[in-house]
Amino acid sequence: MTAQQSLTYDAFVELATADPAVVGLVLKGSRAHDGMITRYSDHDLYVVLADDAATDLTRLAGHRTAGLDLVIVSLTEFRAAGMPGHERYALARARVVLDRLDGDIARILADKAHLGADEAFHHAGGLLDAYANSLYRSVKNHRDGHALAGRLDAADSMRFLLELLFALDRRPRPYNKYLEWELDRFPLPGWDTGALLHAVDRVSATGDVAPQRHLFALVETAARAAGLGGVLDAWGEDLDLMRP
Repeated sequence: MTAQQSLTYDAFVELATADPAVVGLVLKGSRAHDGMITRYSDHDLYVVLADDAATDLTRLAGHRTAGLDLVIVSLTEFRAAGMPGHERYALARARVVLDRLDGDIARILADKAHLGADEAFHHAGGLLDAYANSLYRSVKNHRDGHALAGRLDAADSMRFLLELLFALDRRPRPYNKYLEWELDRFPLPGWDTGALLHAVDRVSATGDVAPQRHLFALVETAARAAGLGGVLDAWGEDLDLMRP
């Protein structure tokens, strides 16, 4: 076993804390989510370096073992991480292990946890249209006897739906692994968490038309209240196929 392979999380944190080039350490993943740790959980750690800093720790860039994954970035790169991108949710719920910038590392994470008003509005508009498109295809396929296609389109629509609902609340959508964790602790305003998860589960598993249409009625109300009625109105008479 090499020295890098045997490097533990605690040993690395001690090493990084002693290096003045390191301005922040941020832990993400299951170990940043209470109750989600298993015996398979590793430590996913962002190592944030001062811009243009020189440090021997860069030799560990890309370090990945069963117990420790390291992402070594400059402060400028860290500000941009996940903005946009799949990493945004991971960082939105990450934990600060070290912050040498008087809280700036924590403020950067807080910024990632909330979408700007314009960003959220435009993102939600595209997601609403994508959701409606998949729903429409699903209902048509079931009507025309294409059961498998209908189920697949229904499952696709749930991905767009969840991203839409979180965008309407100006939040990045959690990974599927953390969806229930997130909603249990931070419910979506105006939505019953249990009922929503039940509907998503049923639609994804069966593609049944009735729950899809019921869910769409709720989404339509929320979307119009958010000023996105024009996206739906563009569907014209096709909306009748989606509604209960």
